[in-house]
Amino acid sequence: MYRNPALLQNIIDAIPFPIGVYVGDNLEIALANDAMIKTWGKGNDVLGKTYLSVVPEIENQQILDEALGVFKTGTAFHAVGRKVDLVMQGIMTEYYFNYSFIPLFDEHGKVYGVLNTGADITDLHKAKEETLKANEKLTIAIESSGIGSYEIDLETKKIKTSANFNTICSIGSETTNDDLIAKLHPEDLHAREKAHQQAEATGKICYEARILNDDGSYRWAKINGKIIKDKDGSAKTIIGIVQDIHEHKEFQEELKKQVASRTNELTRSNSDLMHFASVVSHDLREPLRKIKFFNTLLRNDIEENVNEKSKKYLHKVSQSAQRMENIIEGILTYSTLDKTSQVIETINVNKVIEDIKIDLELIIREKGAILVTSDLPEIQGAPILINQLFYNLLQNALKFSKADQPPRIIITSSIINSDGQDFVQIKIKDNGIGIEAEFAEKIFTAFERLHSKDQYEGNGLGLALCRKIAERHNGKITAAGEKDNGAEFTVTLPLQQKADTL
Repeated sequence: MYRNPALLQNIIDAIPFPIGVYVGDNLEIALANDAMIKTWGKGNDVLGKTYLSVVPEIENQQILDEALGVFKTGTAFHAVGRKVDLVMQGIMTEYYFNYSFIPLFDEHGKVYGVLNTGADITDLHKAKEETLKANEKLTIAIESSGIGSYEIDLETKKIKTSANFNTICSIGSETTNDDLIAKLHPEDLHAREKAHQQAEATGKICYEARILNDDGSYRWAKINGKIIKDKDGSAKTIIGIVQDIHEHKEFQEELKKQVASRTNELTRSNSDLMHFASVVSHDLREPLRKIKFFNTLLRNDIEENVNEKSKKYLHKVSQSAQRMENIIEGILTYSTLDKTSQVIETINVNKVIEDIKIDLELIIREKGAILVTSDLPEIQGAPILINQLFYNLLQNALKFSKADQPPRIIITSSIINSDGQDFVQIKIKDNGIGIEAEFAEKIFTAFERLHSKDQYEGNGLGLALCRKIAERHNGKITAAGEKDNGAEFTVTLPLQQKADTL
């Protein structure tokens, strides 16, 4: 029956669409080109196997019955745009095919096999479906949105308009281009002329104008159009839409007034806040200076006559006064953070953490807290801000600890590279009351509190300031955790800043 099967196989393989030949009443695969094997998606070892064993999913889709029917009756079967489900890489996938089963006859006129051809039209089918859906949605949108449509024949000057167009433009069903132009506010005619001049190059018309009513009032409208040209490049038709934007325009004007008013208020408020910070910082300096001065006098006066414990207390007072002076300077500096640049310095993050542990010594001792730190790298940044960032995070971890369990805070770090720049990722993990995933972003909002002031003191600014400082250093901060199972804050900061100041 096949004098040169190899030649026939080569010819079939060269054909770009799927072809297969099945023989016998069990439809054994005698030939299958590469396109058909790829369509089945079951590997290359298919010859000699039955059609059903290679693609068993066809049994419940009438396809097997169609092929067997052709073998039994000798009548060809053709399907157009049929959905076919095939298992590809273990997943049932939907396809669409034009396919045929054609009987093959021997010299005695008896059917000995079936020729199966097909064409994958899945992409075409989906494209048609998307087009139909898009057209349907567009029609519904236009009809329900109140947008008016128009079409101008540039040769006959005839205009076709929709009912919405006539309502927006306050015209009847019969109108001319001159009538439409006459409905525009005189001050907006220039905008129309400019839009049409630009359309000669772009083919698109877009401008806003006021449509005059018979009583002298007006409504703002936006006009969009497209020039349609013939094959010779001559403009033949303009089609487009008109949209009532009067309320939008009024809203814009009101918004501009409110923005201007709020901007003035904000400027005045910022000025007052800066003045307040300056006054407070200045007023605090004097009593602090006296504390430091008299503490020095007291220490010099009695140091030789006191025990080591008292000397330690005097030293603590001196340290706390110095830290208070640094904090006051920090308040003044931070109050002008958005106004003045910050000088970048090399910062030893290990020392920053150690200084903060001294600042928080009392609460650490009171709660029996355990702080586990790893070696942290040096970074570039504004020292006072970086100190404030980690102070807030450690204070936060101590504040939101469990009542029946000593706080345990673990600080680790790793170096990562992003877009060719090295960053340090510092993680601060605690065993406190935790946070729920839905609040992991909300906690960075200024004045946002997840707990009442009766439960935990604070003003809701700490984490908002942390994010502001991280972003000022071209970094970021994120939070994660679970309720009653601790929280983890990740601070990502560049090792080196690209500028000399922040």
